[in-house]
Amino acid sequence: MSFWDLLIFFIIASSLQPALKQRMLESARQKLIAKIEKKRGSRVILLVHRQETMSFLGFPIYKYIDINDSEEVIRAINMTDPSIPLDIILHTPGGLVLAATQIARAIKRHKGKVTVHVPHYAMSGCTLIALAADEIVMSEDAILGPVDPQIGEFPAVSILEVVKQKAVNEIDDKTLILADIAKKAIRQTKEIVLELLSDNYSEDVAQKIANELVEGKYTHDFPITYEKARELGLKVNCCIDKEIKQLMCLYPQPVAKKSSVDYLWIPRK
Repeated sequence: MSFWDLLIFFIIASSLQPALKQRMLESARQKLIAKIEKKRGSRVILLVHRQETMSFLGFPIYKYIDINDSEEVIRAINMTDPSIPLDIILHTPGGLVLAATQIARAIKRHKGKVTVHVPHYAMSGCTLIALAADEIVMSEDAILGPVDPQIGEFPAVSILEVVKQKAVNEIDDKTLILADIAKKAIRQTKEIVLELLSDNYSEDVAQKIANELVEGKYTHDFPITYEKARELGLKVNCCIDKEIKQLMCLYPQPVAKKSSVDYLWIPRK
């Protein structure tokens, strides 16, 4: 075999290696999902936003909840017998309120028990989805987030604060328009949250949770820990299955350079 033959073989092998690695990863995911479904007697649906191998000219493409996600999740729910429990595993920074609301309402309509599992984080619109569940299971270090609406780059509640503190003749027309939109967005989001909580929480508790999460008490990236979620009145526990933690290891975050975190992948007991 000549040098050129070896070079061509190397190029072909190198080009096939990522695809083979991805297929093996997907196969491992499917096997573990099947194992969890058998153990829990449920339908497992994951909503995981990782960059994976997606990139453009070296720049990562960030993923958030969108209409395509809502279509896929709702399709999976519709394919499930209404009496079968759902286990929804969430790992995403959030996304479109419209898409998140569609998913949340589909979850709420499901007659079987719905459990949302949060191994690491479920922020913003993803928290909205979690509110529709009968139970939220978080790891001890996992976080949820506020669902206060954002108008462009600004929190809706902050836009309204500007209008409160300044005379109308000192505010430009654009800000007044944004304030009108912000007022509607807060009202609408609060109504959605109360709707999602209505069956599993008393009116007083639901109102408290909605006020805390929607009305801008916290910044949009404020981490709501397991302890804080319990304090708010949410039905949460921290007994997350080890298989779900293992499953997240099969959704690796690719990096273009060496990770700043390194360790041996061997459990220490």
